[in-house]
Amino acid sequence: MSGAGERIKLAMPVIVEGKYDKIKLSNIIDGIIITTGGFAIYRNRQKMALIRRYAKETGVIILTDSDGAGFQIRNMLKSRLGESAKIINVYIPDVFGKERRKDKPSKEGKLGVEGIDRETLLKAFAEAGVTPGGGSREPWADKQRLVSDGLSGGENSSEFRRELCGLLGLPERITAKGLLEALNTLYDEEEYIQAIERIRCKND
Repeated sequence: MSGAGERIKLAMPVIVEGKYDKIKLSNIIDGIIITTGGFAIYRNRQKMALIRRYAKETGVIILTDSDGAGFQIRNMLKSRLGESAKIINVYIPDVFGKERRKDKPSKEGKLGVEGIDRETLLKAFAEAGVTPGGGSREPWADKQRLVSDGLSGGENSSEFRRELCGLLGLPERITAKGLLEALNTLYDEEEYIQAIERIRCKND
């Protein structure tokens, strides 16, 4: 899918279990990576709402560990997202061993996503039919745009962000970085401008 060391650009967000999986994957792909926090996703309505939105608008890629817990989380996501959601399942093979940062192997003795080598991960994406870049939009928003529009770095930025997220149907507690990712993948600039103007007119 790519040369050694190159990151593949993906339009669809990839859902993984933990932060170390995200760190590993961020060296391989250029795109949005969402962590479930393990089983914490069961109680995190805000994050589940964001995943649902991505599943509806762009589709999502699910990449969990190959152990029982990984499949439980994967199946829960598939169930909650529903049959109409666009989901691509990427599966890593059963590789037995121990991650370097851990003192002992996992309960089932299998490596998680963080322990799988780059080429095996790339092969898993390719076997699932994941196409680099497919359907991606050109990003129109950047950090400076959020700052100049009062959505980041200002005294009332967090409140302004919550209002915008409410209008756009995004989780109200989304971070500035998360908002930027959502704007560039789910919305066009005109939708954003109209939402900003509605909030300003209401608050004037």
